[in-house]
Amino acid sequence: MKLFFNLLLLFSISLTAAAQQVQVTLGPSEIAENQAWTITVTVQNDRLKSYDNFPEIKGFRKRGQSTQSTTNIVNGQISSSQSVIMTYMPMQQGTITVPSFTMKVNDKPVSVPGKKVKIGAPQQQQQRDPFRNFFDRSPADDFFGEGETEFVDIKEDAFLAITASKDEVYIGEGFNTTLSFFVSQENRAQMQFYELGRQLAEILKKIKPTTCWEENFNIENIDGENVKINGRDYTQYKIYQATYYPLNTEPIKFPSVGLEMIKYKVAKNPSYFGQNRQEDFKTFYTKAKRIKVKELPPHPLKNSVAVGDYRLDERIRSKELETGRSAGYNFNIYGEGNISAITKPNVKGDEHFEFYEPNVRQDINRQNNRVTGTKSFDYFMIPKEPGKYKLGDYFQWVFFNPRIKKYDTLRSKLIVNVSGESKKNEAIQASDVGNFYDKIDGADNTLKIVENDDWQSWAFNSFILVMLAASAYLVLRK
Repeated sequence: MKLFFNLLLLFSISLTAAAQQVQVTLGPSEIAENQAWTITVTVQNDRLKSYDNFPEIKGFRKRGQSTQSTTNIVNGQISSSQSVIMTYMPMQQGTITVPSFTMKVNDKPVSVPGKKVKIGAPQQQQQRDPFRNFFDRSPADDFFGEGETEFVDIKEDAFLAITASKDEVYIGEGFNTTLSFFVSQENRAQMQFYELGRQLAEILKKIKPTTCWEENFNIENIDGENVKINGRDYTQYKIYQATYYPLNTEPIKFPSVGLEMIKYKVAKNPSYFGQNRQEDFKTFYTKAKRIKVKELPPHPLKNSVAVGDYRLDERIRSKELETGRSAGYNFNIYGEGNISAITKPNVKGDEHFEFYEPNVRQDINRQNNRVTGTKSFDYFMIPKEPGKYKLGDYFQWVFFNPRIKKYDTLRSKLIVNVSGESKKNEAIQASDVGNFYDKIDGADNTLKIVENDDWQSWAFNSFILVMLAASAYLVLRK
């Protein structure tokens, strides 16, 4: 045992001093249709920390990935290597062109030239000697991983699902949707995601409804979250999440979609240095889902109101106003719903107030499976008549609240006191067209003949005749 640990110590010291070498090896130029072809990435004297995805090759199909490591001691010098092997199977006979490609191994790019691979007729598999393992295999083979390893498939306890927070909504009412991979905490199968970005792009093309407004939660990091399903503990990995707001009564349909995962087979008899797992693939499918969309209850504004659970936050610098002087007023709508669909209050001026178009600002928060936010309308108004006024007579906003299934109105509760002289007459003067137009009624509208200007015509015609004569003289003289 002491000798073994000394050997390990010597092994680690030698690795530090050795130089790292990276090599990418392509399989043979000729194989049979029932034989495998491989691409092998090998790192000498260092760990294989990271590497890019193996290329997709037209005419080949990926069949699985495996790893292996070796250690050699020659004249007291220790060298090691770690390899990852991608296995390809030909899809038919013929010649397959493997294009050149670049792989990043341990954060360093490695260029690999392409080649042609000839796929021949299937070969008859040689019969294995049933006594080979009995006579040739030794206990050292089990310890160091020599010989042929048998891999077994472990049943996974996991599933892919599209979930929705509601099965029935009104037009404009939001419902949260997630595409998640659930893994039981009792699961023993080893799995990992495979080319998730490419697969997710194809999945979203199928599941995104075209009749909804989308608020995407933009998941960047996939972190596990503990959840309970039917009394069992699962880890939920959210792949995609959004809140949808239907724009009409057409039902929302999410079709069944599949996600291909890497699933590892494990060695039946694990060894210390040998290959203890083998890469394989499995596709998980969701169940189709349907969301019913209902019409809003009857109301004169049902085709234009926003839908959500909203509150009003109003602000004014001072309730004491003066005629002729502008004042600022903030009408802030906040709550849960489609914040982008909130429209401004319908405010009209009269002889007491003049209102200008508001400045609009909105803030949207997407968290905790909800979409909340604020939409602010900043108004400037000019009082024209002194007196006490309820701003609720001017500022009100109607919406439908799906939580209580009723229409509601956000109305200002502020009362302002306006002092000063009346500015109503000034407004009339401002719209007066002026004294110039007052003279129209006294102006003479009799039609008159324009005075004769024949002398100007005679002078112009005479000038033309002189120019023509001069031109003729010059031409004849030449």
